[in-house]
Amino acid sequence: MNDEDLPDRLARNIRTLRETRGATQAQLAKLAGVPRATWAHLESGAANPTLSVLHRVAAALQVSLEELVAKPRASARHYPRTSLPVRMRGAGMLRKLLPDPLPGMEFDRVELPPQVRITGVPHTPGTREYLTCEVGELLLVASGERFHLQPGDVVVFRGDQKHSYENPGTKTAVGYSVVLLTPSV
Repeated sequence: MNDEDLPDRLARNIRTLRETRGATQAQLAKLAGVPRATWAHLESGAANPTLSVLHRVAAALQVSLEELVAKPRASARHYPRTSLPVRMRGAGMLRKLLPDPLPGMEFDRVELPPQVRITGVPHTPGTREYLTCEVGELLLVASGERFHLQPGDVVVFRGDQKHSYENPGTKTAVGYSVVLLTPSV
């Protein structure tokens, strides 16, 4: 741990912990038994607090002393491609784009080898689906209507009808499907 970073790290951690709790400087200063000016000084990075003050601040924030001076944890989480659910439909592959479900929405990456066609599953009545082509070309058939998508194209259609996706090309096609589900009654 670099001693020169310590005051800034302490200030950032105290401020972040306070803001996460939705508290004001005055509220936590009172809880810690320190003047509000002392708390403001701690959050500015200019303070050189005693161990006693740090102990009271940690108690007010309900964290350990170590957490007050620790390097901030990442607020992001990496999900390797292999950790996301994959469904095979024949030779076609559908991979979830999000690790956590979003109520009423589905996000899938659709990968189709050349000359492969897969059938979509009709969703609840009123559902809308958005299909975009990223690589190659896709042929969408929805209720008998045909849409030929090139990279960057998007088709919006009713997802509650019969539909299929096809790669009429000679190289693997990749597209993305976003489904906005309508709750079933």
